Amino acid sequence: MPCRSNIRSPWAVSTVKLAPSTDGKSQRNAGGPLLQTHDYTIGFATNRIGPLVSLLHRASFFVSAARLDQLPAPGAPEVCFVGRSNAGKSSAINVLCNQRRLAFSSKTPGRTRLINLFGLPDPLAPEQPLGFLVDLPGYGYASVAYKEKEKWADVLGGYLRDRSSLAGIVLIIDIRRGVTDLDRRLADFIAPTGRPVLALLTKADKLPYGQRQRTVYAVRKDLADIGALHTVPFSATERIGLAEATQYIENWISPKVVP
Repeated sequence: MPCRSNIRSPWAVSTVKLAPSTDGKSQRNAGGPLLQTHDYTIGFATNRIGPLVSLLHRASFFVSAARLDQLPAPGAPEVCFVGRSNAGKSSAINVLCNQRRLAFSSKTPGRTRLINLFGLPDPLAPEQPLGFLVDLPGYGYASVAYKEKEKWADVLGGYLRDRSSLAGIVLIIDIRRGVTDLDRRLADFIAPTGRPVLALLTKADKLPYGQRQRTVYAVRKDLADIGALHTVPFSATERIGLAEATQYIENWISPKVVP
C-alpha cells in the first residue's frame, strides 16, 4: 500500500507519496524524482528508479577571495578542503562533485592563492545555498618564498580557527608521504577548535591494501590530538573511498534526519 510521508528535511519540497521498492531498503516516489532512503533522508534520483544523486554533484562556483575579509558573511555550513600542494586536493573535489573542472590546480603547484567557494543549492530556496565547499590554498611547496608561505599560513590558520560557519574539515594527505611536518603544523591549528576532520589519504591506488591499512593506522596515531578524526584511504582515479567520504561531507552540510 502506498503511504504518506510528512518527513521534513532540507531535501523535502513537499509531502510526497512513496511506494515500496523491490530491494526493501528504500521507497520510490510514485509521482516525481524524490527518494526516501532507508535512513529517512530525502534525496534526488537521476530517474524514477535510478540511484540517488549526491548533494555534492550540484556544486557550482560561487565566489573567490584573496583575504578572509573578502569572504561572504558566515551563514550556511561550510566544509573546507585543505592540504599540501600537489597532494591531490583538486582531483578529490572534482571526483566528489562528479565534475571534471570544478576545482583547478595550477600548472605550478603552490601558485593558487585564492579561497574558492562552491555553492550547494537548497531545493527549498535556490537563491540561498544549503552549504558551501571551500577550497583553501595549498601549502608548503618548496618554490614559494618563505614570506608567502607565512602569509598563507596566517590565512589558513585564521579561517580554520575563526570561521564560525565551518562545519567540517577535509584534510588531504598523500598516502605515500604520510603526515609531514607541515601537516602536523596544520593539525596544531585544527585541534583546539574541536571541529571534526575527515583525513583523505589520496592516491591510495598506488599502495597495496595491506600497506594502505598500516598507513591509516599511522596517520591516526600521528593526528591523535584531533579528537573527531575519521581517516579514509582515497583515490580519485579508482574511486576508492568515494562513497564513504561523500557520506561524511554531506552529513556535515545537511545532517541526516533520523526517526
